[in-house]
Amino acid sequence: MTAGAPATAPPTAWRDPRRPLWPLALLVPALPFASWLAWRGGAGSWAWWLAPVVVFGVIPVVDLLVGDDRRNPPEEAVPRLARDGYYRWLTYLYLPAQYAGLVLGCAVWASGGLRPLGAAGLVATLAVVDGIAINTAHELGHKREKLERWLSKVALAPTGYGHFHVEHNRGHHVRVATPADPASSRLGESFYAFWPRTVAGSLRSAWRLEAGRFRARGRSPWTYRNEILTAWAMTLVLFAALAAAYGPQVLPFLLLQAVFGFSLLEVVNYLEHYGLARRRNPAGRYEKVDARHSWNSDRTVTNVFLFQLQRHSDHHANPLRRYQTLRSFDCSPQLPAGYATMVVAALVPPVWRRVMDHRVLAHYGGDLELANVHPPARARLRRLAG
Repeated sequence: MTAGAPATAPPTAWRDPRRPLWPLALLVPALPFASWLAWRGGAGSWAWWLAPVVVFGVIPVVDLLVGDDRRNPPEEAVPRLARDGYYRWLTYLYLPAQYAGLVLGCAVWASGGLRPLGAAGLVATLAVVDGIAINTAHELGHKREKLERWLSKVALAPTGYGHFHVEHNRGHHVRVATPADPASSRLGESFYAFWPRTVAGSLRSAWRLEAGRFRARGRSPWTYRNEILTAWAMTLVLFAALAAAYGPQVLPFLLLQAVFGFSLLEVVNYLEHYGLARRRNPAGRYEKVDARHSWNSDRTVTNVFLFQLQRHSDHHANPLRRYQTLRSFDCSPQLPAGYATMVVAALVPPVWRRVMDHRVLAHYGGDLELANVHPPARARLRRLAG
């Protein structure tokens, strides 16, 4: 995995140049409190739209101005960097801020003081916080330490997406960039066609994987040791506790922010592997996942806010590698902008097709047969390729 990588910095006395920037990732769970202060200060219903405006408006602009950072840590420095608890604690700290924001949201919703515009903004704001929390869960859930894997489920509980912990690690990472993977979008497939396929497919896959684990041992999957059931139980306990504290009127709020929150995860899934495909070898097995099978971006600001999720190729090749040590590779296909910008593009299918379809074809030298193609779009794509 070193071939084709940008030149690394000399290991002597190497220090992470972005070390002071990583705490900026905690700005996102702080946004509900900024909205509340602005709302209480008389800013009106628009105050509750602060998080979507910052994440999908301000960050893309700053990303464009700051540009890319393709520097990689020297391999000699990686063990020291991976052991540094500073980076780990930043992911831990996201969770109490996430939960405090959810409690604040329930309190405001239950107060009945919101107009429809403000109520919609509150849902959107908490969906952004809890949707991005799934990325924190993603970082934690890949680690061997039991505490981090448990915290991953805690971060997933507000969106009710606890099965992601099972499906992502044991399903998506095995089948990524193949037609069998519900979380790998196909060339020509819109996000709105992808959403029901990935939501339902990931749920089915997660249950099959976990049930299969127990049946292989001759045991029933209906046990507290089932990771999906325990994760869903955490959601039920959380929602029940909030409903007991603030009244059952908060349940629609909790359900809405959960759906929009996990949909934010799925639109990120949509752009991460769009149209990319692994080839079969002569034995009929798919080739090993490498840096060519994920879309990457080295936009500095979004990488800081997303714990370097955009260096996705290295993550798939080395799932245990911690975010601060992930590398950029020249052979990885590059998105034209950061994830925050591309999420907005994905929600407008004509824009997405115009931006991305020709990039997928270029990645495969114009050979449509090498891509992971959405069957209903094949005729249109043949014309584009021809």
